[in-house]
Amino acid sequence: MSETRIPRPAPAAVAAGPASVPSDSPSPASPAASPAIGRLGLLTVLIGAALPFLDFFIVNVALPTIDHDLHAGPALLEMVVGGYGVAYAVLLVLGGRLGDMVGRRRLFLWGTAAFGVTSVACGLAPDAWSLVAARVAQGAAAALMLPQVLATIQATTSGERRTQAMSMYSGTAGVASAVGQVLGGVLVSVDLAGTGWRSIFLINAPIAAVALVLALRSVPETRSANPTRIDPWGTVLLTVTLVSLLVPLTEGRSTGWPLWSWVLLGTFPLAAVALVLVERREERAGRTPLVPPSLLRVHSVRSGLAVIVPFSIGWGGFMFVLAVVLQEGLRLGPMAAGLALLPMCATYFAGSLASPRLAARYGSRLVTAGSLIQLVGLATVVATFWFGWDGLGAAGPGPGLAIQGLGQGLLIPPTLRIVLSEVPVDRAGVGSGVMVTTQQAFMALGVATMGSLFLSLAPSTGMREALAITLGAQLVAVAATVLLSLRLPRTLR
Repeated sequence: MSETRIPRPAPAAVAAGPASVPSDSPSPASPAASPAIGRLGLLTVLIGAALPFLDFFIVNVALPTIDHDLHAGPALLEMVVGGYGVAYAVLLVLGGRLGDMVGRRRLFLWGTAAFGVTSVACGLAPDAWSLVAARVAQGAAAALMLPQVLATIQATTSGERRTQAMSMYSGTAGVASAVGQVLGGVLVSVDLAGTGWRSIFLINAPIAAVALVLALRSVPETRSANPTRIDPWGTVLLTVTLVSLLVPLTEGRSTGWPLWSWVLLGTFPLAAVALVLVERREERAGRTPLVPPSLLRVHSVRSGLAVIVPFSIGWGGFMFVLAVVLQEGLRLGPMAAGLALLPMCATYFAGSLASPRLAARYGSRLVTAGSLIQLVGLATVVATFWFGWDGLGAAGPGPGLAIQGLGQGLLIPPTLRIVLSEVPVDRAGVGSGVMVTTQQAFMALGVATMGSLFLSLAPSTGMREALAITLGAQLVAVAATVLLSLRLPRTLR
């Protein structure tokens, strides 16, 4: 398999975050002071939520076509994906803080408009470097928009309605992640009006325009009752921490691990320690840091994020490796490779819709059950590829993917609900930013580590064997999810 055709994606995706809390045991602020969001408003913010997840994964199946058209080469192709992901992950927490300060609806509108404009810039890019620049700007726009979705849900819903809204958010995020590759394959294959790969970006513009019009009419404005100033040192150190980890892991392999990549990796632990020390000092001084250390002393936040971490690592790596295997291993076209994920999309959505009712009855045991179902599904996928490699078509992995998607749809919505359950409403923007940042950073880590493992093994051991070893590593991550789910609070608020 040629390693120059499909680069490793960078930080992106799945699937949300805790907020700034002033004490060890915060209690959620009453949502009564905020206007309630209607069905149309909820649909509107969910459309906005789908766009960033969709656009991270939609590019995977289009990378060979982009390479052929723009003569990009592996390093620039890495940056097409990585530039978006790094900007997205780095700015999420800041986007949440800004929403708390100036208004979540206002930031949602700005971010959605910017996402539409930068998507057009991506679709019209005349060369690879222009596409990279536009993708970085697109990731920054996504970081402004996405934290406002969860923050608005937190601030404008309560009780059973909040539970249902969170379930719909989780279903939207999960399905959009998988549908991204499906839609990307279809659009590249159909070649709308001769646009080829460009249509995967241009299609965002009318969707963003619809979301803007609907948001102006249906999304209420909310903001923090006690907005806090921007934490400049925290912002800088969080940026350096994430960039020094994610950029070399994303770009290092395709560029031959030059000196700068090792310098950045060496910077990462120093920046991370400095971030912790500075944020502790800010909190002790009575100020509100960008990422409050006291947040992790809240049991629901700590235990919920602990479940999200291995899930995100496994999910990010799995989606990338599967895209490579379907196209480069099974020699499926872009459309067939995308359509192979439809069973996972369908069962994920069904599981996420059923999870509120099941969670009300079984509490966090539903997360454990979903993790076990995901484990069975992944094991089925491994067995399918191992024993049926020769002649395996797009429908072959379907049963295993369907089981896996069902488990994920059952475990993620209650986990997100647990993480945010003790986050004060007036810090909802910061909270959603931190949770999404956690997901995106560890998805990127999963793509980098599992992708590197797979691509390094495939030339020597063969693609089937490399896939089995890589998915075996993911099975370990899923097993960790099962064990960590046992530490979640038993009852869901």
